[in-house]
Amino acid sequence: MTPQSDEDEVWRQIVASFNEPSADSAEDHPWPDSENLPSEPARRPLGHDGDEPGTGGDADGAAPDGDLTDAADAVDAAGAPAEDEEGHYVPPLPPPLPKADASTRIAWAALFGGPAYLLLAVLLGWELQSWALFAAVAAFVGGFVMLVVRKGDGPPGGSGWDDGAVI
Repeated sequence: MTPQSDEDEVWRQIVASFNEPSADSAEDHPWPDSENLPSEPARRPLGHDGDEPGTGGDADGAAPDGDLTDAADAVDAAGAPAEDEEGHYVPPLPPPLPKADASTRIAWAALFGGPAYLLLAVLLGWELQSWALFAAVAAFVGGFVMLVVRKGDGPPGGSGWDDGAVI
């Protein structure tokens, strides 16, 4: 027998035994009852008067018993959560954004203002003078450079020699 035929035989055995039950029994590996699935799928009950599930129920508009509207009951008509809802986390308001100084605001305005002027000139069909084109490109480049230079990648002053690493 060649090694290839041995390998083919092993694969045939694996495929043939694919749907057979394993040698391990359920007693060897305990399985919690809460993880077991029912033998039949759960069926939604029909509404009153034999309606299809979820079609409304009674003539007065009441939801049928057992309908899947429990999640909607937690929200009142205005869209606000019901008051009896416990454990709902409401995060605190975020702190306000820091105020930018004048040079940072000018840099942002130049960064977006130069390309915005060029785009507006193209869309409206304006004839661009060479100095206006140069000013728009220079504003973009200058704003970008100003923001990068002011970014400050280094550690804050007075942070010590260890750069914050603690073991």
